[in-house]
Amino acid sequence: MPTTFTHEFNTPVYKGNVSFNTGPFINGQFVDGLDGTTIDVVNPGTSGRIMAIQYPHSDPLLLKANGNVITSVSEGTPKDVDLAVEAAEKAFETTWGLNCPGNKRGVLLNKLASLMEEHADELGALEALDNGKAFNIARKGDIGAAVSCIRYFAGWADKISGRVIETTEDKFTYTRHESIGVIGQVIPWNYPLVMFAWKIAPAFATGNTVVLKPSEFTPLTAIRMCHLVKEAGFPPGVLNVVTGHGNTVGSAISSHMRIHKVAFTGSTPTGRKIMEAAAKSNLKNITLELGGKSPNIIFNDAVIEQAVNWAKFGVFFNQGQSCIAGSRIFVQEGIYDEFLKRFIEKTQSIKVGDPFASDTFQGPQVSKIQYYKDGAKVHIGGERHGNEGYFIQPTIFLDTKPDMRIVKEEIFGPVSVVIKFKDEEDVVYQANDTVYGLAAAVFTKDVNRAITTAHKLKAGTVWVNCYSMITPNVPFGGFKQSGIGREMGEYTLHHYTEVKAVNVNLGTKIM
Repeated sequence: MPTTFTHEFNTPVYKGNVSFNTGPFINGQFVDGLDGTTIDVVNPGTSGRIMAIQYPHSDPLLLKANGNVITSVSEGTPKDVDLAVEAAEKAFETTWGLNCPGNKRGVLLNKLASLMEEHADELGALEALDNGKAFNIARKGDIGAAVSCIRYFAGWADKISGRVIETTEDKFTYTRHESIGVIGQVIPWNYPLVMFAWKIAPAFATGNTVVLKPSEFTPLTAIRMCHLVKEAGFPPGVLNVVTGHGNTVGSAISSHMRIHKVAFTGSTPTGRKIMEAAAKSNLKNITLELGGKSPNIIFNDAVIEQAVNWAKFGVFFNQGQSCIAGSRIFVQEGIYDEFLKRFIEKTQSIKVGDPFASDTFQGPQVSKIQYYKDGAKVHIGGERHGNEGYFIQPTIFLDTKPDMRIVKEEIFGPVSVVIKFKDEEDVVYQANDTVYGLAAAVFTKDVNRAITTAHKLKAGTVWVNCYSMITPNVPFGGFKQSGIGREMGEYTLHHYTEVKAVNVNLGTKIM
C-alpha cells in the first residue's frame, strides 16, 4: 500500500490534521511505485539542505541545519510514467476529450475550485510546511490565485471553437480546435499549487489528459490535489501524478513517444534539456516558462513611497524565489539617494522567520542560493538569518558594473542590485542587456514615458507603477531565453489544441 502522510498542525495561525496517501496517482488510484523507493520531503525551516553563498577567491560559506523530514513520497521511475501514460491514453479515448463535452468539463473544474476553497486552510498549511512561504501569504495569495485560474479556464471549456472560412461557393471550409491528447507537465517548487493550477486548468478545459511531475522538494499540495480531483468527479486517468527526480521522471515525460506536448516551468538550463528531448523523441509541442533577471525602472518623477513599496514586494516576495523577481532596480540619479535610503529602511523592516508566525513576510529558502560578489558592495544583508533552518537576510548590492554576474545571473533568492541611471536611453539599453526577457516594470507619473518605455523593453510582461500583478485572463511568458509560448489567458489555449482544416467539396467535379 502507498505511504500515508499524517501530520498535526498546531500553530498560531492554523490548527488541524491532515492524512493522505503519497504514492503515484495513476488511473484514479494511489498506487505503490514500481521500484518501491522513496524520497524524503524536508521542512526547509529546519532544512538539511545546504545554502552556499559564494564570494570570489574564497570558499563558499556553507549553511546547514539539522534537517527534519516531513514525510517520504514515492520515487517514481520511467516505468511508472509508462503506466501513467497508458491510463491517460485510455481516459482520453473513452471518457475525456470528445467523450466529455466542454460544459461538463467546465462543471468539473468549477467543482474542483470549490473543493479547493473548502480546503484552503489545509492547502495553505501544506504550502508553508514544505515550501517555507508564510502561511498567511499562501492562504490569501497562492490559494486564491490557483482557484481563480481554475475558474477562469472552467469558463473557457465550452467555448473552444473553430471558424468557417470563405473560399468558393463550391467548397465549405471550416477549422476545428481539437484536443492534443496526453500532455506531460513538469512544475517547479517556488509556487507549487499555483503552478499546478496553471498547468492542469487549460489542459483539462481543452479536453486533454495529463501526466504531471511536481518538484521532489515540494510535492505535498500536488498530491493532496489528486484527492480533490478524484472527489470532484474527474474520470480515472484524466490526471496522473508521478513524484520523482527530474533526471528520471522529468526526462521520461519529456522524451516519451506517446506524450504529445510538454509544458514546463523552471530554469533555463533545464528548459533546454526538455526542448532537446522533445525534439529528439517525437518532436512534441512545448511551452517553456523559464528564468528571468527582470528590470524595475524608477524615474525621477515616480511617487517614491509607492516605488519603494512595490520594489520591496517585487524582489523579496516569496523569499525572492520568483522567475519575475525585480532584482535589477534601476533608479534615476535625481532620486537615487532618497530612494535608496527608504528602500534600505523598508528592506530592514521585513520580518524573516517561522512561516506559521502571523507577521512573517519571508520564510526559509527552498533550495541553495548562490551568488558572486565580483567586487560589488553588499550594502545590507548577505548573511544567514538565525542559527537554524534555511533563512537568509534580505540583501541589497550597490556599486555594480553591467558585466558582473550579480547583475546578469538569476539568483532566485532575496537579493537585489540597485543601479543608478541617467536618462531613458541609458536605462532601456541596460534593462535590455540580458539574455532574459520575462518581465519588467516602469515607475513614472508621465503616461507617455511609461508607454514608450514599456514598448521598448524586451519582456513578455511590463507593469507600470506596480509589480507582479498577475491575473488569469492576461497572457504570461517570456522573450529570449525566458521561454517559449504563453501561460494564462486565451493565448494559452492555442498551445493545448491542434488546428484541423476541413474542406468539403460541394460541387466541383473532375474528369
